[in-house]
Amino acid sequence: MDFSLDPAIDALRLKVRAFVDGHVIPLEADPGNYDAYGNIRLDLLAGLRQQVKALGLWAPQVPVARGGLGLSMVGRATFYEEANRSIFGPLCFNCAAPDDGNMTVLEKTLRTEAQKDHWLQPIIDGAVRSSFAMTEPSPGAGSDPGGMMLTRAERQGGHYVIHGRKWFISGADGASHFILVARTSDDPRNGLSAFLFHKDQPGWRIVRRVPTMGPDELGGTCELEFDGLEIPEENRLMEEGDGLRLTQIRLGPARLTHCMRWLGLSRRCLEIAEAYTAGRKAFGATLAERESVQIMLGEVAAEIAKGRLLTMHAAWKLDRGEKAQAEISLAKIHVADTLNRAADVGVQLLGARGYSRDTVLEWIYRYARCARLVDGASEVHKMVLARSLAKQGNDFWNWG
Repeated sequence: MDFSLDPAIDALRLKVRAFVDGHVIPLEADPGNYDAYGNIRLDLLAGLRQQVKALGLWAPQVPVARGGLGLSMVGRATFYEEANRSIFGPLCFNCAAPDDGNMTVLEKTLRTEAQKDHWLQPIIDGAVRSSFAMTEPSPGAGSDPGGMMLTRAERQGGHYVIHGRKWFISGADGASHFILVARTSDDPRNGLSAFLFHKDQPGWRIVRRVPTMGPDELGGTCELEFDGLEIPEENRLMEEGDGLRLTQIRLGPARLTHCMRWLGLSRRCLEIAEAYTAGRKAFGATLAERESVQIMLGEVAAEIAKGRLLTMHAAWKLDRGEKAQAEISLAKIHVADTLNRAADVGVQLLGARGYSRDTVLEWIYRYARCARLVDGASEVHKMVLARSLAKQGNDFWNWG
């Protein structure tokens, strides 16, 4: 087993780290650099993105022919972790959700280069943002979209007419290009189809930006209503009935890229806690000299190290062309818990300062809670593991 990084990937990782340390993290301390929802102001973001492009660090997940770096999943793991040591980092490099996953799935499923030029390239360039509309209000689609999807796409001649409702749709406020999953038949496995539409098309609206404990992804989490949106047949992704397959193509790697980014935030929590406890004295010694504090920091470091190995193993399997469903679920469960633990320990060790907005710890603490829900609740991923174990028996434990 060779755990060393390719020298070119390692050099790229260090360039990302240097940019984040020198240009992105310093912006976090000024409340004037945030928008009303806890994200970086768009005018500041535009300037940072120009610097990133000039340094050759733009769009790590996109093929080189389309202006990206063309990194493997293992390469992305190293890149994304460094990028998300800042809460603003992934946006600067154009590897933030939901655009990250949308770019990946559009690259894989759009049929022609002309379609890619129209729907994908503007997202790659950072000219527009995108959104993925699948989740619905109860009793509609959640963790079981194939069986519960209520939004319907009725075929009428050469186009589909959409009626239904979606909610908790990340990035919808301000997005221009949307991927929509809707029901085209009652087949439990092949009843969903996926479509593309533009924000300016009539027949749909944003009902509200759903208030959350936040902070939200850029563009919030929104509730959408579809009342006669017409989508031409050529803007269907893949074949009719392939919607569930498309979600699997998108969500598996997207879950893992969340883990990559969350490891970066977990490291940042540990960095802040280490710096504070090394300098803070109480009762004749620094906090860092206290055994109880050392145990807390050591436990978080151990969980981050485990999360890295799980994430890298899943990334390696994806790079080999495997689905890695169980490996992704393992990583998702563990890294989500690790981020929550790292943020909680950071707040605890900094005391009132950690609870205040004088550091980004409280931002990360609030954000971390969604990690155990987004892209499949932890309980769902545990069910996936249990089913894999029951199906594979001892083969579940094979090496490789």
